[in-house]
Amino acid sequence: MQTNPSHFKGKDAVDHVIEAQAEGIFSATEIHGTETPGHISAAADAARETSVVLVLLAILIQPLSLTPHQAWLVLGIFAFGWFFWKVGRSAWLGWSRLERLHRIMAEEKWEIEHHRSQEREELSALYQAKGFEGKLLEDVLDVLMADGDRLLRVMLEEELGLSLESQEHPLKQGLGAGLGTFTAVALCALGYGFYGLYGMAICAVACVALSASVAAKFENNKVIPAAVWNVGIAILALGSAHFLLDFILQVVTRA
Repeated sequence: MQTNPSHFKGKDAVDHVIEAQAEGIFSATEIHGTETPGHISAAADAARETSVVLVLLAILIQPLSLTPHQAWLVLGIFAFGWFFWKVGRSAWLGWSRLERLHRIMAEEKWEIEHHRSQEREELSALYQAKGFEGKLLEDVLDVLMADGDRLLRVMLEEELGLSLESQEHPLKQGLGAGLGTFTAVALCALGYGFYGLYGMAICAVACVALSASVAAKFENNKVIPAAVWNVGIAILALGSAHFLLDFILQVVTRA
């Protein structure tokens, strides 16, 4: 069987498959990952970011000596704009990923239509790695090569490592981000209303821990380390901003 060097770009079938799988992993990689449902990941990510950003803003406006009404107004306006940013950004990321997937599908379909012999070599390398050999391997290849739609699906999932069932509608991901943002805003507002900045910080840390735990649960990762690390990073960020601002204000006052 003759191999088309322009298709494999000077590589053998095994090297081409490895390169294609790496490309597929890269194409599937984004803020939402490939295992956790997109709307869950978007909600958890939005909740964490919103909690930390709101507290950072509250820290920055504290020296301005705003009245409670003015402080609520500033935080509310920011939260309003931030909500639409998170929803829109999450939906756009989902749409970009779908667009990328459609492009990859079109490229793979073109390869199947124009380089069937090379696709068979790639399939052979894939299934040999799975332990198929001899007549069984040839039978499997014949079955897969007989149906173009099935072959396209197999090449996308086996060669590129893409899972078609895991793709979600961008609006669903946007709604997930909106829910996460709204939940974080509500919790932080509750803490701010009762105990001011410190109450908001406590609620924000709790929100970070909860969202990190939910994300870790869906990813089958360890929940407690995920919560501890995320809380630690949040405390580091908030504490650094608080003490840096306090230091700067002291220097300015003395000057």
